[in-house]
Amino acid sequence: MIEDIKKDAEKKMQKGLDSLHHAFNKIRTGRAHPAILDSVMVSYYGQPTPLKQVAGITVEDNRTLAVAPWEKNLVPTIEKAIMSSDLGLNPATNGDIIRVPMPMLTEDTRREMVKQAKADAEHARVSIRNARRDANSMVKDLLKEKEITEDEERQAEDQIQKLTDKHIAEVDKLLKAKEEDLMAV
Repeated sequence: MIEDIKKDAEKKMQKGLDSLHHAFNKIRTGRAHPAILDSVMVSYYGQPTPLKQVAGITVEDNRTLAVAPWEKNLVPTIEKAIMSSDLGLNPATNGDIIRVPMPMLTEDTRREMVKQAKADAEHARVSIRNARRDANSMVKDLLKEKEITEDEERQAEDQIQKLTDKHIAEVDKLLKAKEEDLMAV
């Protein structure tokens, strides 16, 4: 029973880390990276479809992405979707290829992005702590129902706390790396 609670808590904590990875991928660093366009949705035969499912995205150089649609008629739709995304990118079409240059980041923009990264990291920490709280309350419920002893309760709470500390440390490590990446000129 306690093992199931710990596994469930670890899954929830891992989901918090995964969402942080996803949020950090949206924050551009001035260098071209295909993951920047992961959130762009394209209208494909009337259905919103992720860009990476209708086009190949490659890094042309460290400041430019090349988007090659698999169907030529999608070029204007993809270009419009990239422009209307909240990424602040201006694509340029060159025949069948859409080039997406990454604009230079100003000092103020970098600071704003670091603030955003810190906010995303805090959301991940809160998510991890919520998973800990839920797991601890389940353990306390088991104690109330006399399914486990007080020693087992303390031991389970210690193990859950260790899991929490490990995941919070990972969040801090990811945040530090993202900050360094953003502030590098």
